[in-house]
Amino acid sequence: MGITLPQLRRYAVARSLFPPVTLAEALERMGFVQADPIRAPARAQDLILRHRVQDYRAGDLEQQYEQLDIAEDTFINYGFVTSSVEALMQPRKGSGAKWGDAQWSAAHRRRARQLLAFLRERGTAHPREVDERFAHGTVTNYWGGSSSATTFLLDAMHYRGMVRIARREAGVRIYAAHDHSRAETSPQERLDALVDAGVGLYAPLPGPSLTSLVRRLRIAVPQWRNHLPKALNRAKRRLAHARVYGVDWYWPAGEDPQSAEVPEMLRLLAPFDPVVWDRARFERLWGWEYRFEAYTPVTKRLRGYYALPVLWRDEVIGWANVAADGDDINADLGYVASQPRDRAFQRELRSELARMRRFLRKS
Repeated sequence: MGITLPQLRRYAVARSLFPPVTLAEALERMGFVQADPIRAPARAQDLILRHRVQDYRAGDLEQQYEQLDIAEDTFINYGFVTSSVEALMQPRKGSGAKWGDAQWSAAHRRRARQLLAFLRERGTAHPREVDERFAHGTVTNYWGGSSSATTFLLDAMHYRGMVRIARREAGVRIYAAHDHSRAETSPQERLDALVDAGVGLYAPLPGPSLTSLVRRLRIAVPQWRNHLPKALNRAKRRLAHARVYGVDWYWPAGEDPQSAEVPEMLRLLAPFDPVVWDRARFERLWGWEYRFEAYTPVTKRLRGYYALPVLWRDEVIGWANVAADGDDINADLGYVASQPRDRAFQRELRSELARMRRFLRKS
């Protein structure tokens, strides 16, 4: 097809950063929005959606969650999925699951049945209410600390699709029973649809990144993890692709990377934004290594605690650390090379900081 790397770069930006639409439309188009609890200056899901939703403000997703056709669940990572994507994954079952029946004692299964009956009777419940009713005690969590056994069990039941998160109160999950309709499609069809959902969100993808993305689905559908290699092979035959500088790139069939156009805009992206999420792709497209350093020791950080990639037109030219400062914000920018000196860049930088203030309700 004669596709060039600059064309792939423009295509990656243009197809992901589509013109802003309503929140429901953006979620349906994306299928999945990665979540992260850190606020610097806002949560990742809000920072991702602000570029794609008209007049979006920090916290809108959480406030409107109950009215939207979405669920909290694990897909490529943990986040918010549309009901159509969730239906492809749930219910998770079998001994291959993270919380499979083979790993549950008779006591665990009995407690799960009792807890599910309690939720069906109540409608929704805070983990504290469940703990007061059942007093399951404590367990050792993933990090070696102590957690409520009730919270641990609810987390297991949520992963297996037995319960859903009805909403959050002060960040705490409020649970409800979850009943699933019988799937009318085969595991192969559902796997192919999940791969397409991932590719649709993160394309164009170099071959190694496509392989990594499909392998990540073992978390989403552990019951079919042995089928993933065949799903990858089917995807490579089904997707459009081209070889650029010795690397095969893949994207949804029917799309034309050569026709993409990018507006003259500056945008501060979340560390988990689909444009920059795949670090291997990022380095191929923009020629430098971007790292998320929130969990890196302070003395070893190169760019800051929560550095937001700076996208100027179709180039990621640097990073910004943004912090709330009373009724305003502070933005500390760094550049891979040097700051552009043209007036257009300065104008767009001011516009983006003004958008960030409105998003954070600072103006």
